[in-house]
Amino acid sequence: MSKATTEKATEQFQSVFVEPARAYGSLALEYSEKLIAAQFDAARALTDMSLAQTRSWLDVKDPDSFKKVVEGQQKAAQDLGERFKGDAEKVVALSQEYLQKGQKLVEESVKSATAAAK
Repeated sequence: MSKATTEKATEQFQSVFVEPARAYGSLALEYSEKLIAAQFDAARALTDMSLAQTRSWLDVKDPDSFKKVVEGQQKAAQDLGERFKGDAEKVVALSQEYLQKGQKLVEESVKSATAAAK
């Protein structure tokens, strides 16, 4: 094999296998980072809300304060439901973005492989 042939084969290998794998790995890492960040945000919000509700029970001293805490619990439960809905929508959007970008990478890889084969 000549040096030019070896270089051409290396170039084709890079463009057909290595570059798409690197791009897909980068995309997967980006998605993972965003997903983990969303999970940490959700966990922090849930923890903060739970601690706040727990603290509110420490203030119960009479029937009125008990009623106020129970009402606060109902509001917190409603807020938590809305938060879960928002978090779920965020994860769905991230997943859709990941799938679209992944599909685009596959299409580019196929075009690249087709062009390299010619």
